[in-house]
Amino acid sequence: MASQFLSSEEYDERAHQLYNEGRFDDALVVLREGLVLYPTSVELHVGEGYARLAREEYAWARRSFEEALTLDSEHEDGLAGMGETLLRFGQVEHAKKNFRRILELGYHDDVELMLQVGRALFRDNLVEDAAQFFDIAVQQEPESAEAVSCMGYAQHRSGEDDAAISTLRRALKLDPDYTEARIYLANLLYDKQEYEAALYQFEKSSPEDHWDELGIWRLIELKKAAYRLQDDDPDLAPWQAQLEELNAETDSIDEMLSEIEARVLGEGDDDSDSKGQLELFGTLLAEMRDKKDLAVEHSVMTRTGDTFVGSWDDIVTEMRDATAGGKSLYEFMLQEAARVQAQTGQRVPTESAEAFLRGSADAGVLKILH
Repeated sequence: MASQFLSSEEYDERAHQLYNEGRFDDALVVLREGLVLYPTSVELHVGEGYARLAREEYAWARRSFEEALTLDSEHEDGLAGMGETLLRFGQVEHAKKNFRRILELGYHDDVELMLQVGRALFRDNLVEDAAQFFDIAVQQEPESAEAVSCMGYAQHRSGEDDAAISTLRRALKLDPDYTEARIYLANLLYDKQEYEAALYQFEKSSPEDHWDELGIWRLIELKKAAYRLQDDDPDLAPWQAQLEELNAETDSIDEMLSEIEARVLGEGDDDSDSKGQLELFGTLLAEMRDKKDLAVEHSVMTRTGDTFVGSWDDIVTEMRDATAGGKSLYEFMLQEAARVQAQTGQRVPTESAEAFLRGSADAGVLKILH
């Protein structure tokens, strides 16, 4: 419990530590206690704004940032936080005005702040604006693998895949242990059908580096093809275990139904639960996962011997048409995933056609031939 004898700076430091640990509720308690004693502390109001933002309490976050900026209209973190919050309310131009003010005040050399603003803009698909801040960060700190990677992500989103690959490789030369960029590069190479290069990058990661299932599925597929491994090969066991752990986080049918229902109804578009630098990567990876790759043909065989050939989306569409033509793809995948889970106890992801088919293969209800 914080003490009333702490200074406002000490309250801010304690709250900041709790925030970095992901303990947003505890951080908010400390900040509120500090504000009782120091109601004019700009730092405490700003801290409360970010804690509220992390808790998705956007109206309260806006109020906290407004109070901070009333006390100091040129506080850079307050301007950045207010900009992020305004984006949540769809007030894009007002948000950009806050971000531009940060540049006008001369905070170009604050690389962390430049990346924070860039990510906020990127999450709203304001890629050109985000790239401006990423570029400033790279100019200020050209040896920063994180800053360089962000430029690569922006290039990919702008359709400049070759430039993105080159930029991500440069980032990895700066920091070979920067697995976020490595996994993203591997996925990008996979999408370009450069499978050998993709496998090389994937194999430099560990199972614990992956918090998304897509990369692991692709790595397993590539390893099985390159080394002629069977499903039960010990070399695949750590990766399969990580898949199971990721699946276990959303294990119940009820959670799966809620997720798909929210997506169909447009109620599940907020991606604010991803924190820190992985938040940006998650947005990019989701975009990568949803992209249709018509140039690559796959084939799957069901338990009944039926074979379907085409892109992942084509295959699911054909499967749907063969069994439940009147349903949407989401409804079909939802129904089938629930049926498979009831039969096998294994959750089948439904966020994309590829994830659905790979999950079905893992559950043993079909086989991916290619």
